Amino acid sequence: MTLERLDNLVKTGDVHEEASDQGEFERLVSMAKRRLADSQVSGLSEEGQFLAAYNSAHSLAIAAMRWHGYRTSKRYLVFLCLEYTVGMDKAKWRLLDKCHKQRNLAEYEGEMEVDPQLLEELVQITNELLELVEALGPVN
Repeated sequence: MTLERLDNLVKTGDVHEEASDQGEFERLVSMAKRRLADSQVSGLSEEGQFLAAYNSAHSLAIAAMRWHGYRTSKRYLVFLCLEYTVGMDKAKWRLLDKCHKQRNLAEYEGEMEVDPQLLEELVQITNELLELVEALGPVN
């Protein structure tokens, strides 16, 4: 996978280089695992499940970017960069981007209607993302 696109984002100021840290990487993955498990808690509302799964995916996407030595303050960019950080298929990171937009509607406008099919796909893709991030191995 090429990180040339991330280097281009560095030039625009949307992303910056920062040395990777094994401890930070492990904390992000650990948090993601807890949130993913929370998304499966019986009795939790669909909204709660969605937000837990979304936050898990977001933590994993940050972990992938940090593993490569990059950081951004723009939440949506970590999903768009998954194609380059872990080789995720465009259709899958686009679904995560769609979830990001839905999360924003909930957070900023109070609108939250969870489509059960979208929630199921979000959990499935987040599980796949967890495998991809763990496959990166230790931070170099």
